[in-house]
Amino acid sequence: MKRQRPLLLLLLLIYIFSPTLFGWITNPDGGWYRPYVIWLLVIVIAYFSQQRDTEEHEEPSKQ
Repeated sequence: MKRQRPLLLLLLLIYIFSPTLFGWITNPDGGWYRPYVIWLLVIVIAYFSQQRDTEEHEEPSKQ
């Protein structure tokens, strides 16, 4: 339930900016690396999201 609002916000932002983003990626005058920038951002966001989840679910060590 905690993730529902940020996920909905992210989906709304993707829906709003997808035409502009698609035009930026497919522009023939742009750099070859443009599609890879988007995938790099997706991977980095997923990595940090996963790191945060594992830290929240770890049990404190017993001493």
